[in-house]
Amino acid sequence: MDYDIKDVGLAPKGRLRIEWAGMSMPVLKRIRERFSAEKPLKGVKLSACLHVTTETAGLVTTLKAGGAEVVVCASNPLSTQDDVAAALVVDDEIPVFAVKGEDHETYYSHILSALKHGPHLTMDDGADLVSSLHFLALEKWGELEPTVRAWGRNLSEGQRSRLVSAVMGGTEETTTGVIRLRSMEQSGVLQFPIISVNDASTKHLFDNRYGTGQSTVDGIIRATNRLLAGSTFVVSGYGWCGRGVALRAKGFGAHVIVCEVDPLRALEAVMDGFQVMPVGQAAPLGDFFCTLTGDTKAIRAEHFLTMKDGAILANSGHFDVELDLPGLAEISVSRRPLREFVEEFTLNNGRRVYLLGEGRLINLAAAEGHPSSVMDMSFANQALCAEYMAKNHKNLDKRVYPVPREIDEEIAQLKLESLGVKIDRLTAEQEKYLSSWEMGT
Repeated sequence: MDYDIKDVGLAPKGRLRIEWAGMSMPVLKRIRERFSAEKPLKGVKLSACLHVTTETAGLVTTLKAGGAEVVVCASNPLSTQDDVAAALVVDDEIPVFAVKGEDHETYYSHILSALKHGPHLTMDDGADLVSSLHFLALEKWGELEPTVRAWGRNLSEGQRSRLVSAVMGGTEETTTGVIRLRSMEQSGVLQFPIISVNDASTKHLFDNRYGTGQSTVDGIIRATNRLLAGSTFVVSGYGWCGRGVALRAKGFGAHVIVCEVDPLRALEAVMDGFQVMPVGQAAPLGDFFCTLTGDTKAIRAEHFLTMKDGAILANSGHFDVELDLPGLAEISVSRRPLREFVEEFTLNNGRRVYLLGEGRLINLAAAEGHPSSVMDMSFANQALCAEYMAKNHKNLDKRVYPVPREIDEEIAQLKLESLGVKIDRLTAEQEKYLSSWEMGT
């Protein structure tokens, strides 16, 4: 079995951590038990480009229990938990290509390993795997990273075509990836159907809001050991992730400022009790800044220059482009690592700002990512959507689909049962009332 991880000797530690996370993932456990008996993914090659964490281990072992031949690579250079990667390789015999802190070239060599698997299903967190596959198919050599490009040029046109045509479909985990995939669909280049797991109510209402909210603030505190109470905390982006971070920062006693470009989200932030203003106005006021926009350069060089001496910069969006890092480097006269996950930039005006986790996902770079209890629902969606895609791909067009409502409701019901919560059911009379237009009086 081919793999690339930091150290197989870390497996015992990783196994204990996976066991601990599994205690809070009852929905995925129920699905794993059914998958083990029914084998709905038997013979399916599945390449997963995900954050390699304890919760992800629960997902990929579920997929394997369902009969899938799984290969895993990292979806972010700083998110891998090396002991978990080791446990998956040693104990579960799942090929993993992921090392925490891997450089850019290694990151894409690991994506290449997942492509070489020749997947029938893809599973992405950020769409790096799917976009690389499409660049190969469309011969967009300039868009490919050198490692993948060199391999792709050695394939014949027929081999590249078969690589894509073998894919039945895929799933996507996060907002940024869904944005990329919908752009591909609108441009007419998407080669197979994708289910947007991110759009499931049992995903974004819980994972994005509660998971990102807690884990992002956790990462900032672990990296800095700074007090949030009494500080000014600027949140750039008020989607579900931004809502969660703003709520948690407020809970820690911070004064929260929200920056938005969407008038509806900005209005919601006002109604939620937060101060709303443009980034340019917030920049001189903030002690902490966190971007969660899914876009590029949400905070730029002109903003860094007006910040307080000692301002702290973090990102919890998927890619490290939300903070203008090239612009920050250009206006800096010196930079130095100050502590783990903290880099000091001295600007040309004499002020200092502190970048956390290289501008990558701070909740995974400096902390452990989302709590397992919320990832239980997110990864239950992934597992059930993989099963759905394997069974129904022939009836689907080349577009981005929402999670089927019955899957969303099944996961919600399983989660309620695991919490010991019961709910009412509609009576026959109530169902008739809701479905009839004549009974409104």
